[in-house]
Amino acid sequence: MRIQDIIKGKKEWRAHVKRVESLPQDYQIVYREIQKYLFKVGPVELTDGIGLLSGIVDLFEEGAAVGKGVLDVTGSDVAAFCDDLIKGSKTYADIYKESVDQKIGRAMKKAEDKTKKGGISKWKKQSR
Repeated sequence: MRIQDIIKGKKEWRAHVKRVESLPQDYQIVYREIQKYLFKVGPVELTDGIGLLSGIVDLFEEGAAVGKGVLDVTGSDVAAFCDDLIKGSKTYADIYKESVDQKIGRAMKKAEDKTKKGGISKWKKQSR
């Protein structure tokens, strides 16, 4: 990553934060919880820019402009709202699940190979 890209990213993030800070207090509270949730379980693409988060701020600005409460915009189950936003996106949880499956697969294959070569029977003889 070039230094210009880093500087551009920081400028975009600062502008984004200012937009969030201009929202009504209840919207800010919910936004920050959504942000935490998405950073923990959210899509891998979230690290590629602020597109999703910016879209949420757009939605919140529209809701605030017409006088809606934040939960009227998101619904009372904010986590479900977040899950709907990232439905179909690859998440860090998905990557971790794949990693666990791969590790288990390799370990099982290794154990099978030892069994086929007589490794386990040799171990049994040694332990007697």
